[in-house]
Amino acid sequence: MLNKIKGLFLEEKGQGMTEYGLILGLIAVAVIAALTTMGGNISGLLDNISGKLTSGQ
Repeated sequence: MLNKIKGLFLEEKGQGMTEYGLILGLIAVAVIAALTTMGGNISGLLDNISGKLTSGQ
């Protein structure tokens, strides 16, 4: 029984997936922060493009 409990702490099979999950989470946080910061500028740019397309310029 003690060997099984030790095995839970010493086993490294899921370590790679955990690291990939943490990296993916960090990238997601960075993308959300960038979109939040630049959201107004992007919205204004798309509104400008939309206005030019509807007016035919």
